[in-house]
Formats: sequence, C-alpha cells, structure tokens
Amino acid sequence: MPAAALKPKPSAEPTRSTAHRRVPLDLPYTPVHKRPLPPGRPREWYITHNRRLKAMRLAIALLDSGVHLPNQARNETIRSTAQLIGVHPPSDTTCHMVRALMRYSR
Repeated sequence: MPAAALKPKPSAEPTRSTAHRRVPLDLPYTPVHKRPLPPGRPREWYITHNRRLKAMRLAIALLDSGVHLPNQARNETIRSTAQLIGVHPPSDTTCHMVRALMRYSR
C-alpha cells in the first residue's frame, strides 16, 4: 500500500482559535468548584487572595466582552460587568487591580 494512502486527508474547514473572537456575556455563569483555602494564614492573606481571584474573573470577562485597554475599563464598566457575571460589586482597590491585570495581558 502506498504511503500516500495512509495519510489522513486534510479537513475542508481549518481549525480556528477563539483567542480573538468575542464571547457573549449573556450565557449563564458557571461557578468553578471551590477548594478550601489553607488554614493558618493571616487574615490579610485571605482578603488579598480573594481580591485577586475576583479581579482576575472580572478582567477575563471584560477582555471577553471586547474591553481590551485599561483606560476603557472605568469603575462603572467594571461594576456593571460584575453584575453581569454574578459577583458582588468590586471596591475601588479591586477595580484598580483589574486595570493592572489588563495592562499585563497585552
């Protein structure tokens, strides 16, 4: 049997990355499974950890919705996105952290 007969034929449709496509935010938010945090840390560590997680979720949602520059993400925009994905409205500090994450995502 010739070697050409063993090769799979290329598909008609090329595979596409979803990196540059917009994802609608009207889909239901699915929470991830939560694991318990490690015991014995100072209270500030837990506060900072949860703030970072919230900022990361918000930054991802903003990037998916088409807000790609930090100066486009005003506090009102970030808070309305928080309402869309079902998290409590973020503080000014968390909004600042979201913009910082967006700066590093470029």
